[in-house]
Amino acid sequence: MLDLTYETPKPKVIAGAKHDWELVIGMEVHAQVASNAKLFSGASTRFGAEPNANVAFVDAAMPGMLPVINDFCVEQAVRTGLGLKAQINLWSAFDRKNYFYPDLPQGYQISQLYHPIVGEGEILVDMEPGIARLVRIERIHMEQDAGKSIHDMDPAMSFVDLNRTGVCLMEIVSRPDIRGPEEAAAYVTKLRQILRYLGTCDGNMQNGNLRADVNVSVCRPGQYEKYQETQDFAHLGTRCEIKNMNSMRFIQAAIDFEARRQIGILESGGEIVQETRLYDPDKGETRSMRSKEEAHDYRYFPDPDLLPLEIEQDWVDAIKAALPELPDEKKARFIKEYGVTEYDASVLTADRDLAGYFEESVAGGDGKKTANWIINEVLGRANKAELGPRQIAAPAVNAAIMAMVGNDEISTKTAKDVLEIHIETGDAPDKIVADRGLKQVTDTGAIEAALDQIIADNPAQVEKAQSNPKLAGWFVGQVMKATGGTANPKAVNQIVAAKLGL
Repeated sequence: MLDLTYETPKPKVIAGAKHDWELVIGMEVHAQVASNAKLFSGASTRFGAEPNANVAFVDAAMPGMLPVINDFCVEQAVRTGLGLKAQINLWSAFDRKNYFYPDLPQGYQISQLYHPIVGEGEILVDMEPGIARLVRIERIHMEQDAGKSIHDMDPAMSFVDLNRTGVCLMEIVSRPDIRGPEEAAAYVTKLRQILRYLGTCDGNMQNGNLRADVNVSVCRPGQYEKYQETQDFAHLGTRCEIKNMNSMRFIQAAIDFEARRQIGILESGGEIVQETRLYDPDKGETRSMRSKEEAHDYRYFPDPDLLPLEIEQDWVDAIKAALPELPDEKKARFIKEYGVTEYDASVLTADRDLAGYFEESVAGGDGKKTANWIINEVLGRANKAELGPRQIAAPAVNAAIMAMVGNDEISTKTAKDVLEIHIETGDAPDKIVADRGLKQVTDTGAIEAALDQIIADNPAQVEKAQSNPKLAGWFVGQVMKATGGTANPKAVNQIVAAKLGL
């Protein structure tokens, strides 16, 4: 792997009426495990099914029904932990988290408070080329999702859909290492990218498959460094949690509002009350949901229906050996192997399919030129048309066009025209070039003949160009026009310079 050195970004500073303040943010991301069945039943996890269609007896908490763990969900949690360079705990256990809610039929949630399956890990969060924040992962535990209460279908009644009940979630808990709204969104983006590479969560925030609880506090400059030295959370200020964020834009807006709300309270002599809050995107503000004391009264205790979960190191090693190349490693390899910039490598590795598309398009050609072509030409058209890059041009099409550019058969400008014609007709690039006479003219005799005629017809322009060489570009343009844009621009420039004695 190529060793890249990153500078740590400075924390976000907000100027209050009296003092400067810094943000401290920790995240609890709930990621739905990509599996066909739920954590403790064989019921389907398919999104969009009819209400209460994906419910087994154990999900509905029918008497006498016992949970049976889904091995694949455990494997997905282990795979995620390995992808985040985390400690895998060979011994873990499930607990009951007791609380009442209409869409929680059991009256408790099976989770892993005391002994999670995954321990400490880390994520490198890219902010811009050369600048990244290392965010520590505290733990990952598996738990059941709850159902969904629906309040807007009837003015007098609420409805309950248990399709999500029992779906396996991974709760990925970070340390309070994130220092600004943009970093928080970048952290969730990077985490979602890694999960998608691993295939452990599809990251679909719109469907609720990835959602974040954001813990926000503010402190005076220098206090975070004291926390790092002492690990005393008192230096970070009292935090408030913003629940169920499912949009990068809303995450940033909610953090910014909440930080300024806390600063206003502190500077007016008040105290921050630890509580859970919700973000209202219509009003652009957070509002109180419930108070949250340090000790939660959930009456956790070990689940008596489930034995401790014991896994073998050999099994973990086999999962690790089968991991795909992850974004950071792929990005470093692209920089080293293909000579692309760090920015281009970040764009190309943002999505696993796009990274594969790029490598198929290179096909032994120029990696840097292919990267520029895909980012500027293919993705530009794909985004405008709201299509995937493969729907714009197959990798073989890109490779063929780039090969013709590399062999001076067509110019870069003509290459764009070929792509447009391919999109319209579906014809192969070589057929387009042949049928439409787009092959670049490299015959210096033909270029010289066209230029001689232009020089003969424009003696005054010749004198101007000889006294001001910058005007030689006029002759280049005229030659390109005379040859229908098929002349080799490099050859034209050289011949113009020689003919005019420049």
